[in-house]
Amino acid sequence: MPRLRNLHKILDRDIRAKNLRELKYRLRGRYWDMRHPQVPDPVFIVGCSRSGTTVSYETFATSPMLLSLGYEIPEFWDSLWGPHHNHWASEAAAAENAAPEHRDAALRFYYQRLGVGRVLDKTCINVMRLPYLYRLFPEAMFIYIHRDGRDNISSMMDGWRHDRHFGLEQFLGPSPEPVAINNGEFQEWSFFLPPGWRDYNHASLEEVCAYQWITANRLALEAKRVIPDRQWIQLRYEDIFDHPLEMFEPAFRELNISFDAAVRRQCESLASRPTSIVSGLPAQQKWRSRNPEAIKRILNRIEPMMRELGYDPSD
Repeated sequence: MPRLRNLHKILDRDIRAKNLRELKYRLRGRYWDMRHPQVPDPVFIVGCSRSGTTVSYETFATSPMLLSLGYEIPEFWDSLWGPHHNHWASEAAAAENAAPEHRDAALRFYYQRLGVGRVLDKTCINVMRLPYLYRLFPEAMFIYIHRDGRDNISSMMDGWRHDRHFGLEQFLGPSPEPVAINNGEFQEWSFFLPPGWRDYNHASLEEVCAYQWITANRLALEAKRVIPDRQWIQLRYEDIFDHPLEMFEPAFRELNISFDAAVRRQCESLASRPTSIVSGLPAQQKWRSRNPEAIKRILNRIEPMMRELGYDPSD
């Protein structure tokens, strides 16, 4: 009788596909454990959440010379080092947290799902893990994209309010202590958990998002001083609107991958299609229509980082 009760699982197409996929992963994992095939170090796209990492990822993933999962893997990276290893300090990781078995686990994870090739990984928490990743993958390439703090923070505020889509409890489980951000409107963090997050558990939403933006970009710029120039590509979100071809073509060249017709078409379409599930078509100065008063309240706080990234807060 138990077999009859499970008959629907055997006949269900989705369940069969899932089981076959898991079998393939297990077989590839065993092959990896036995043979350890040679694979190149990955290409990592990093940046603060809502800074253009997804549209950049989609553009680079157009190349057949890169393998990509099509989704982020924060659970995987946190399983190697994260809040459950560091007493909930944050989702950041330093070079001293890197272990040889972390490299093997990551390459095995990629190989199980993608096979042999150069992997493109876009996981936003990795903007806080760059020295860690560089220690694990000394020949990796790092693509860092940044965005005007006013628009970036405004977009993050919209994301926090987007049906808890970016909430962290789905990945990390319940917070070890109460969260009451924006007078209790939010009882969990969204996007990523930065160092010092406990100090903002009762702050306003704009203060929290400003802190996330400052921290993400500060850690990226600190890592830039450690990672060799030849392995670092820096992009501006705003160039998507003004000259996307000039933005991406040199980056493809630095990665030594071809900038073909399909990639060119992808670039030419960027400014005219939605790049987000939150607020539709991309636009500069969107903060003025979305969260103007909130952004004005934190402008003094974000001004130093804006200037360091080359933005004029008076524009």
